[in-house]
Amino acid sequence: MSLRYLRCIPYLLPVVAALGAPVLAQPAEPGPVQDGYPKNWGIDMLHYAFALQLSDDTDVITGQATIEARYLEPEQSTLRLDLINQSVALEGKGMTVDRVHIGGEDLPFRHEDNQVFIELGREVAAQEQIQVTVEYHGIPATGLKIAPTKHGDRSFFSDNWSSRAKNWLPTVDHPYDKATNEFIITAPVHYQVISNGLLMEESDLGDGLRRTHWKNSVPIATWLYVLGVAEFAVQYVDTFNGKSIQTWVYKQDRDAGFYDFAVPTKQALAYFSDLIGPFSYEKLANIQSNSVGGGMEAASAIFYGDRSVTGTRSRRWQHVIVHEVAHQWFGNAVTEFEWNDLWLSEGFATYYTLLFRAYAYGRDDFVEGLKNARNRVFAYYEDDYDFRIIREHLPDLNNVSGGMIYQKGAWVLHMLRALVGEDAYNQGVRAYYSAYKDLNASTGDFRRHIEEASGMQLDWFFDQWLYQGGVVYMDGHWQYNGTTSELVIFLRQTQPTYTFRVAPTFDIIYDDGSKERLSFEFKGSAAVEQRMETAKPVVEVIPDPNTELLARWTFERQ
Repeated sequence: MSLRYLRCIPYLLPVVAALGAPVLAQPAEPGPVQDGYPKNWGIDMLHYAFALQLSDDTDVITGQATIEARYLEPEQSTLRLDLINQSVALEGKGMTVDRVHIGGEDLPFRHEDNQVFIELGREVAAQEQIQVTVEYHGIPATGLKIAPTKHGDRSFFSDNWSSRAKNWLPTVDHPYDKATNEFIITAPVHYQVISNGLLMEESDLGDGLRRTHWKNSVPIATWLYVLGVAEFAVQYVDTFNGKSIQTWVYKQDRDAGFYDFAVPTKQALAYFSDLIGPFSYEKLANIQSNSVGGGMEAASAIFYGDRSVTGTRSRRWQHVIVHEVAHQWFGNAVTEFEWNDLWLSEGFATYYTLLFRAYAYGRDDFVEGLKNARNRVFAYYEDDYDFRIIREHLPDLNNVSGGMIYQKGAWVLHMLRALVGEDAYNQGVRAYYSAYKDLNASTGDFRRHIEEASGMQLDWFFDQWLYQGGVVYMDGHWQYNGTTSELVIFLRQTQPTYTFRVAPTFDIIYDDGSKERLSFEFKGSAAVEQRMETAKPVVEVIPDPNTELLARWTFERQ
């Protein structure tokens, strides 16, 4: 614990709020569960400017964070930030706050329990803005990886997922309060620096140092704040709607990296813009990094693992690129209020990657992706049948993911699209995106927009697929009596627990090659029988012909 009381001042420096600036708002449709983070809906974080000094001689970073906040409610006289304390438990790593001030006038503060509590000296008026500067230093325990690349060159790469920005950046480290940001980096001149937004300045300072300044003017969550400092090869690949598409790879991987990342970024940007709505950010850079294994969707500057560059444009890594580009819409532009609603990010990015595959490679590739995702879901539920996509309790906000949030979340969207129809689904998603672009949303917000577009009540659908565990096991058979021309389909759900309301479809194949589609709804474990007379002999009955139900089937002729 660190406690310092410096000279207190009796006033604040008010800053006039910009007209039209986003205002922090609680969710219109709050979910039944929250992640436990201590939110303060009375303060809206607006902007962070981080001036950092990096060195080849030490892993200590020296920082100055200038923080702008608007006070939405009166009678508040403090500001709380997240920042990991230096400690023995972290082997001496962590941050030490040296000074906090407004306009050069010192403020008293406490740095304890990985939080900085700043005393402002008086109650701040409602709608007043303040600008506070925090000076600090230390070695990041995590959040900023200072380590060699695969080629042995020193580098600095952020790794803020999901709540690790506070290891090196004083912030409100939670997605509910988005803010714009900038990084002003002073580092040895042999490095290039990449971050969110647009490049504002590159200046050689002498003594082997260079200042690089990036500024992002779109509000984003802190896990999306990004910094990469390494010896890069940089290519300006193309533009999309006047916005630069860039590739940043290790200098040794120039040729292979430029080849790998040349596609399919522009194609994905165009597809998602047409399908969902406008791209929010000021550029899009694909960046090779040693701080992630697969991809990390940092807004406007996506990280990919050390091994992502192969020179082969492998289909696996192409899918990763599309997934991270999809995140620029879901997770980045529209961000969940609560980590419990992570599926609004990962489930959507996974499903929209599959939709892009259908667009780019054809329906067979789309169905293959759906089946692979379904297989992963059922393999997972064999070990954890009670797993819920939206969980009641998240004990560790640094560990909010779960594999099935991706694959099962994607399947939930696929089933929803089949249920309400493609046109209503797309209309609802576009309205949802338009309403919450650069803001935050909840699962209830998304459901409301789909209900409005479709005219359907969907609480039962969201309840069974998101708020309860389990998956559907279908057991059944069919028989055809040529004498009576009667087809009988017998079906029941056999999963050990949980009930589901489902409406499976079947293709009835006749002896002349023609077919007819049948669908019927049922719920629970009670067996159902569907009888129908046919005008022609039946030779085959195919369950779920369009791959639209997340179920494992045992179904045969009897």
